[in-house]
Amino acid sequence: MTKPLWQFDAVDISTLTRSAEVSVTEMTAAAIDRMNAKNPALNAVVEDLSDQAMARARALDADLASGKPTGPLHGVPLTIKVNVDQKGHATTNGVTAYANDIAPDDAPIVANLLRAGAVVIGRTNTPEFSFRADTDNPLHGRTRNPWGDHISPGGSSGGAAAAVMAGIGALGHGNDIGGSLRFPAAANGAVTVKPGLGRVPAWNPSQKKERGMLAQSMSVQGLIARSAADLHLSMPALIAPDVRDPFHVPLPWRGETPASPVRVGFTRETYDFDLHSEVSKALDTARDALVDAGHVVEEITPPDIRDSGLAGYRALMGEVKVLMGPDIRAHGSSTIQTIFDEYFEQFPPYEGEALLKVMAQRSHYAREWSLLLDRYPLVITPFLPQPFFAPDRDTQGADGVQEVLGSALWSYAMNFMGLPAGSVPSRLADLPHGPQPINIQIVGQRWREDLVVDACVAIEDRVGRMCDPLWVRMGENTSDP
Repeated sequence: MTKPLWQFDAVDISTLTRSAEVSVTEMTAAAIDRMNAKNPALNAVVEDLSDQAMARARALDADLASGKPTGPLHGVPLTIKVNVDQKGHATTNGVTAYANDIAPDDAPIVANLLRAGAVVIGRTNTPEFSFRADTDNPLHGRTRNPWGDHISPGGSSGGAAAAVMAGIGALGHGNDIGGSLRFPAAANGAVTVKPGLGRVPAWNPSQKKERGMLAQSMSVQGLIARSAADLHLSMPALIAPDVRDPFHVPLPWRGETPASPVRVGFTRETYDFDLHSEVSKALDTARDALVDAGHVVEEITPPDIRDSGLAGYRALMGEVKVLMGPDIRAHGSSTIQTIFDEYFEQFPPYEGEALLKVMAQRSHYAREWSLLLDRYPLVITPFLPQPFFAPDRDTQGADGVQEVLGSALWSYAMNFMGLPAGSVPSRLADLPHGPQPINIQIVGQRWREDLVVDACVAIEDRVGRMCDPLWVRMGENTSDP
């Protein structure tokens, strides 16, 4: 092999380890060495699980040698975000007061990944309360983007995306209530699919009370990868049922084969925000890639997501104010408290009767999109109208919050309606501060994450993986075996 083991994608790793061409112990050691080399500068992984990972790797090698069956992720090194329970480890959620909240058991997503044969090498950073599109907190510190300090790593799964793109594990677990998978994917040039409502079982055994209804209906668990094909390999393991989530939807990963060719809607609409020329070019590339892949792409005027997006985020802010507000005031830093004050100012929370009415209206918004997606099973949209922002932009008053979240209507609207949405890089922009990936979004029919990932694969086939130019920028050898 002419490239180091840490550069292999999850599909290749699974093939190599299941055939015993490379041992899980060798693969895990390579991922840990990469983590030790690059994480000190990035601070993406905030809990090192090297010893535990190596013990598991040896056990998996022994299982293979004894003829025991292997899972689809056999020997794949990955990371888990610190806001999800992993037995015996603190679910800090980026909050100093939670530093010693030790999980009594694994969350469903952790259990599913382990059952599939994955090896957890570390736990990744998140902002306080996992409620920023940037990643910094007083407990673990700031995560940096491997492309450079001029770009935020995104949030709230910023540690996961920075780690994956720097070569620290092939996959990174994350979650998304308003964009927390897609923001960091876009910031780092990674690929992800935000699953639809009910697709991935979710629950934290350490939680002392149930989450609010908006959190239950908008938040989902997922993975960040550097290769779109890795999502086809890994997502079926994530969606395996877990009885602890009573609202999980037990559907297979692959749905019925759609009519061919697949019709795809296309929009450049960014409403009250200017569309940057580089984002426009990224949209064009995504469109052309899907046309070349045999899809029929038509420009459309979609339902106005200003209404659904702002309704959803203001409803979420209403719930946050009541259910999270006391904890934020008691345990949050002055920075996060100031940010939430600005959130509440820019997205006035729905409360009382108004909150009940907007929750009822949610069905109307979802129905409009169901009708559109019946005609166009996929829709290409912008994700952000501008290239990704700089670190701490959301701390810079109303203008900062508007650039970070106000312009992200295409992000949180999909959470409110419970639709799957992928984020995939389709352009490497040459900007004044240096090269920067530009991701676009692909919205899919309900429970058709597989179609979204198919489209991501087609775009990646045309554009290439963004990790390759990143690793060249980092001074790495990226030659193929």
